[in-house]
Amino acid sequence: MAANMVRLRGVAWGPVRRSGLAAYRKYSSGGGYPNISLTSPLPGAPKPVFATVDGQEKFETKVTTLENGLRIASQNKFGQFCTVGILINSGSRYEAKYLSGISHFLEKLAFSSTAHFGSRDEILLTLEKHGGICDCQASRDTTMYAVSADAKGLDTVVNLLADVVLQPRLSDEEIEMTRKTVQFELEDLNMKPDPEPLLTEMIHAAAYSENTVGLNRFCPEENREKMDREMLHSYLQNYYTPDRMVLAGVGIEHEHLVECARKYLLDVDPAWGSAKPKEVDRSVAQYTGGIVKLEKDMSNVSLGPTPIPELTHIMIGLESCSFLEEDFIPFAVLNMMMGGGGSFSAGGPGKGMFTRLYLNVLNRHHWMYNATSYHHSYEDTGLLCIHASADPRQVREMVEIITREFILMSGAVGEVELERAKTQLKSMLMMNLESRPVIFEDVGRQVLATGTRKLPHELCSLIGNVTPSDMKRVVTKMLRNKPAVAALGDLTELPTYEHIQAALTSKDGRLPRLHRLFR
Repeated sequence: MAANMVRLRGVAWGPVRRSGLAAYRKYSSGGGYPNISLTSPLPGAPKPVFATVDGQEKFETKVTTLENGLRIASQNKFGQFCTVGILINSGSRYEAKYLSGISHFLEKLAFSSTAHFGSRDEILLTLEKHGGICDCQASRDTTMYAVSADAKGLDTVVNLLADVVLQPRLSDEEIEMTRKTVQFELEDLNMKPDPEPLLTEMIHAAAYSENTVGLNRFCPEENREKMDREMLHSYLQNYYTPDRMVLAGVGIEHEHLVECARKYLLDVDPAWGSAKPKEVDRSVAQYTGGIVKLEKDMSNVSLGPTPIPELTHIMIGLESCSFLEEDFIPFAVLNMMMGGGGSFSAGGPGKGMFTRLYLNVLNRHHWMYNATSYHHSYEDTGLLCIHASADPRQVREMVEIITREFILMSGAVGEVELERAKTQLKSMLMMNLESRPVIFEDVGRQVLATGTRKLPHELCSLIGNVTPSDMKRVVTKMLRNKPAVAALGDLTELPTYEHIQAALTSKDGRLPRLHRLFR
């Protein structure tokens, strides 16, 4: 039997050694073309033809305005599925004359029962027939109802969207359930280990004290029980009007979308009546600067085998510009150049390892857990912020490091550094716009704000034209403003607002020295 096994091994391995390994050695050693370099084309081989990319979309964004003022915008895109939705010029910035939190409440009420759909389950079952999903998001200046489904079901999708937006029932049971949903979300917001959503609310409240984008995006606990159908209808009457809406679609024919809009969104009486709006808030954002502090025990935010250490979080911001201004692009490049992230990240060029907040802050100060730049932009203002976190005992030093980075922004910008930031911004833009829902939101938001859409290659061209002098100009303008400061956690070592302001007006960004008699 042993002899047979030896014989089988010989049969199995013999041919492989002769035809496989020998053949491999012949070609890998260049035996077929002994005198041809690996960098030269093989003689007799056809010349390769490579695909080319011009960076431009093959489909233009088409916009049509109906008689009632509703705008319809579409971008065709190959594929079986489409994303369609209604974007409304409505959000927390318009709630000055109402109970704060109405937009948040309506977001949670979305896709409930309507005039033609008896319940949320019925809506979901209707969408399932077309492989669809739905979502509603309310921000400070925009409310968005969206559906992704098979393009063949476009008629059903637009009918459903029109019903959800214009004819919600707002039953007592649904309103009560939404109160509980809001309560849960508020509790979750305060318990999350990630403080970024809470800090974002605080920095806006500090920068725009009690006006427009500084108003609370979340429904406060004290307003939760006060929300009723009458108040919601009053708000909807003023802000859910056709002239404040855009029906946007991606992956469908424009003419078909216009036909559906005429069928379901023209000459429709909403559930709150057809009376004209009475109190539309047209306030322009007023940047005030200031500080919002929240003393909070952060020692038990994340327990477990590897708990997050107790941290104090600071966010410092300055007014930038609106997305309608030419300086919006240089500010976007500046935000990308600052970059940053968490100290635990492995980094890499795509993760911002070469951005300033990594090179100058996280790589030099190992005790800092986070340093990240954010840019929030609206139709009449903007806010560039840096969020940092560290041990409560090192808050003063952390604040000084961030103020110094703001001052260093106004210094010289290297050509390599600027080109890297511009390339990163272009790549991020193009990669995001590979997603159909992102294209939908981009089309809807641009048309809602300006009536038209800048295509990606136009934006890339504007990014490419940013110069070091543009960067210096926008930073110099930004540093003239008072800072906005948000602080969360143990704030014993937090410098005063006046000291932070003094640091941002100094040449080196340093805080005024403290003279203490006793240590």
